Amino acid sequence: MTKQSLVRKEELPVAVVSPAAIAEAFPHLSYPPPRSPGYLRCKRPERRLDLAAAGRGNSWIESIKIQSPTHVKSSSTSSASAMSAARDAEYDSWVRMHPSALSNFEEVMTTAKGKQVVMFLDYDGTLSPIVEDPDRAFMSDEMREAVKEVASHFPTAIVSGRCTEKVSSFVKLPELYYAGSHGMDIKGPEEGTQHSKVNVCKSLEDIVKSIPGSRVENNKFCLSVHFRCVEEKKWNLLADLVKLVIMDYPKLKLTYGRKVLEIRPSIKWDKGKALEFLLESLGFDGYNNVFPLYIGDDCTDEDAFEVLRDREQGFGIIVSKIAKETKASFSLREPAEVLKFLHCLVEWKQLSEEGSPRSAV
Repeated sequence: MTKQSLVRKEELPVAVVSPAAIAEAFPHLSYPPPRSPGYLRCKRPERRLDLAAAGRGNSWIESIKIQSPTHVKSSSTSSASAMSAARDAEYDSWVRMHPSALSNFEEVMTTAKGKQVVMFLDYDGTLSPIVEDPDRAFMSDEMREAVKEVASHFPTAIVSGRCTEKVSSFVKLPELYYAGSHGMDIKGPEEGTQHSKVNVCKSLEDIVKSIPGSRVENNKFCLSVHFRCVEEKKWNLLADLVKLVIMDYPKLKLTYGRKVLEIRPSIKWDKGKALEFLLESLGFDGYNNVFPLYIGDDCTDEDAFEVLRDREQGFGIIVSKIAKETKASFSLREPAEVLKFLHCLVEWKQLSEEGSPRSAV
């Protein structure tokens, strides 16, 4: 395999965050993380983001509604039917821009011929359905077996907003790479060490007691405030209360996903950076015969989709039943289609090793 020079896009000015700054933001966090055979050390700085802009106005609520296809307002039967028809028409138009990765499997994999496929998978909404209780977001045994089969043929990583211990306890496949907390908590196939909790967690836990249905999940490098079971009229109040807590921690930033508010260190690290870091750690950075595939459903996966577009390598695949802005090249409607795609991927690899042509999907 011949190593090629990789032209990276011009970096914006960054604020280099020192270990001392991280220690100030996370008093009980071991940083840099202790080295061990199972952990890959994240080493790149991140530019600061504008905390004041996070959650400004109601735009974030509208964005969350768009990302949550289960959100339906009460309305008459006729108007609901009209809205459904309009959504279907919008989706049909959208899917022409982001074709089904299943229906166009041959097109996707023709580009991968002769290259090393590397698989990246989000967890919630991709390998498991979105559920009201985040602690019950279990993947099916069939999905687990499919991921295991994929990992037996290709380097495979789970990239999630959850901490590595939580997502790996759901997946239960020690042979995978896990990038938790949006890539800030990266572990290889070997067992790693424990990190301490973020100090701000207690304040958030006190806050959510006043908002029925909300809850805090500690993901080590990232705190998640879930509000899937909170009345919509209280979403803004919850966000305002969370922002009040974050104001006391200037080195933290507030972002949002599918009915979740997330608090992270204000360093330049996201799922896109995690993808690049894993490719580099696996020895694939700078090679033109690597073909990364990234499947995810959340707005936080867009950073990874953008990286693949900029590198002009592999494809991003968005999991969505509704039309929404994305940098992904292809789409799948739901975890059930992700399962079918993984089965097709394994079959494609087996047939290519046998030198047999593959029938159309």
